Amino acid sequence: MSDKTYLDWPFFADRHRQLAHEIEAWAAANVAEAHDADVNVACRALVGRLGAAGWLRHAVGGKTYGAVDDSIDTRAVCLLRETLARHSSLADFAFAMQGLGSGAITLHGTEEQKRAYLPRVAAGTAIAAFALSEPDAGSDVAALKCAARKVGDAYVLDGEKTWISNGGIADFYVVFARTGEASGGRGISAFIVDAQTPGFNVAERIHVIAPHPLARLVFAGCRVPHSRLLGLPGQGFRIAMATLDIFRTSVAAAALGFARRALDEAAKRAVTRDMFKQKLADFQLTQATLAQMATGVDVAALLTYRAAWLRDQGKTVTREAAMAKLTATETAQKIIDSAVQIFGGLGVVSGQPVEALYREIRALRIYEGASEVQQLIVARELLKELKPS
Repeated sequence: MSDKTYLDWPFFADRHRQLAHEIEAWAAANVAEAHDADVNVACRALVGRLGAAGWLRHAVGGKTYGAVDDSIDTRAVCLLRETLARHSSLADFAFAMQGLGSGAITLHGTEEQKRAYLPRVAAGTAIAAFALSEPDAGSDVAALKCAARKVGDAYVLDGEKTWISNGGIADFYVVFARTGEASGGRGISAFIVDAQTPGFNVAERIHVIAPHPLARLVFAGCRVPHSRLLGLPGQGFRIAMATLDIFRTSVAAAALGFARRALDEAAKRAVTRDMFKQKLADFQLTQATLAQMATGVDVAALLTYRAAWLRDQGKTVTREAAMAKLTATETAQKIIDSAVQIFGGLGVVSGQPVEALYREIRALRIYEGASEVQQLIVARELLKELKPS
């Protein structure tokens, strides 16, 4: 079992410590890496189980809508993601996408929209998705081309989205489209699109090295009622960034969970593997590697839970969340690579925990803002403070 002494840090209240112990016990008993061969089927099942157990109530905000609290507790989300990621990457994914996919509704939805969607997300009876990326608009969100034009009391969407997590299994999508109020990011709006809406199609499933539901979506004359507009026209970019600000820190937490699992596996392997009439752990080179791995875990944890704590205090965490995601994901990649090295040839055998972690971590350095983008964000925030007023 991973080190839990970090729960004594002052970032956490007693409710967080209790939550961490409860999710650990549940995950150990109910989650395993082995899933249905069809990842879409497996993910749907996990959403149902997470909802039935009450964990998805932390992914939405508003007690009226089935949430634990009126606002999303970032530290709770991070603790849940860290633990789930350590036990099962797909369970972490299933939890995280319920939050990201419905986050814009929690933040900017009308009363009607919240009542229609959030209780089902919290219960695990409806699957959410966040449809932002396009073939030529990933990190550069302001470049998106999917368009929505107003026709009577509705908007008609035309265009394409790709790399959409939960694509093909989601019951509804929060879709960002250009409505043209202004150039760049100021001319984008957000819409809730139900999966059965005419003109909406899942064009293809996308298969990646760490399997999870992923698809390309096409909108062709897709008519969405005005009542499904989120916020005001032209607010879509701000809505997207506000949603990402909540969940970007939790990506760091997932990477932290992967890193802790890799460190655990490497340490166990080192103390049991015989080599040259001693254990692998007896070699100073191995000890140095383990020390670097353990230090990296704590560095990532400190930045992750600092950002989560600050957001829960009502602070703007654009810089801190970027630092956390950048450091946690890049550090986890190095830690997992070291774990594979300690395992030797066994580390690249399909089905081994460290081999799976090696595939899982790579995407985290890209999605919800690639590492290069996080560096730009940190630098921008730093320089902003130095510019003369």
